[in-house]
Amino acid sequence: MTDFRKLPDLASRAVGGAVVAASDEFFAAKENLVAAAEPAPRDDFGHKGKEYDGWETRRRRSPGHDWAIVRLGLPGIVAGVVVDTAFFTGNYPPRAVVEGAAVEGHPTVGELEKADWQPLLPLSDLAGDTANAFAVDSDRRITHVRLAIHPDGGVARLRVHGTALPDPRLLDAGPFDLAALENGALVTGVSDEFYGRPTQLIAPGLARSMGEGWETRRRRGDGNDWVEVALACEGVVTLAELDTTWFIGNAPGTASVTGLTAEGEVTLLPRTRLQPDTRHRFVLPSAPGVSRVRLDVFPDGGMARLRLWGRPTAAGRAALGRRWFEALPDVQALEVLGSIGVPPSDAGRLVGARPVTGAVPEAVARLLDGPATYGA
Repeated sequence: MTDFRKLPDLASRAVGGAVVAASDEFFAAKENLVAAAEPAPRDDFGHKGKEYDGWETRRRRSPGHDWAIVRLGLPGIVAGVVVDTAFFTGNYPPRAVVEGAAVEGHPTVGELEKADWQPLLPLSDLAGDTANAFAVDSDRRITHVRLAIHPDGGVARLRVHGTALPDPRLLDAGPFDLAALENGALVTGVSDEFYGRPTQLIAPGLARSMGEGWETRRRRGDGNDWVEVALACEGVVTLAELDTTWFIGNAPGTASVTGLTAEGEVTLLPRTRLQPDTRHRFVLPSAPGVSRVRLDVFPDGGMARLRLWGRPTAAGRAALGRRWFEALPDVQALEVLGSIGVPPSDAGRLVGARPVTGAVPEAVARLLDGPATYGA
């Protein structure tokens, strides 16, 4: 994918992102940085001056710079960042830095300040009233980012685009949504997205309006509309949820779900009638594992959410676990191995030898490849 901005925003409040700390937010609240909506102009003046839809610090009168720490809603690998200074014209920061860190669990602000922060974007020039976009070359999974502005000023939004990479230890607890954005699924193709982005189909939570789903224009010719999703990993889908909530006069008449494999197509849900404004759930018959699916809607229309509940295949879980482990920064990888009882010397050799091949201790095999209960 050439335009990283087509990838999900891993930091958005819409997927669970949050600004957990900032050095200063005198003029405008830090929480605005990750708001899902695009920044809007504000003409009001308050007790502290002109109000802005963004984060703005006071004028710095001493050496140093301001910063904000963002917890990603979707931990993953960053492909690019956008430091948007919309409507900040005489008060935007001239330069900025973005760093990333990977931290286990739910760290405090103090713990985050001591984290192993690694550069994602070096000190770079910014323009005012501009969505300043920067590609990032990284192959490491991160859980937090830190935006440093030099020396001070206002930023409307921080977008952190990339690919979600879930912690497989959490997925081992039970069936999970193979098509969820937060689990690493990704929209890879779509016939039409005139009214609503298809990525919203696999976003967390329920849609709160028709604008939070996927909707095509009215089809005037033959054929039908569709969207293709790469699943979190190869898995067996056992329950499909096709949610047309909010779509009343523009829901598809029927829909089908097809699994895509290297050998060809597998019907998961045959063409089935849908109702408007309804959360449909279909228990699926036994089918082989698939790594991609295509949702076909006939002939067109809108849908709020697509959920595909199931379990990984043994190969899918192993691929996911190893991809996750390879992407962990060294410090976190050592911490993960230590948490399962691997001696520090052995852990150091495993981390230094990544990608891991050959025989490994049983505890490490369970971590990387998953429990033996996963089927083929």
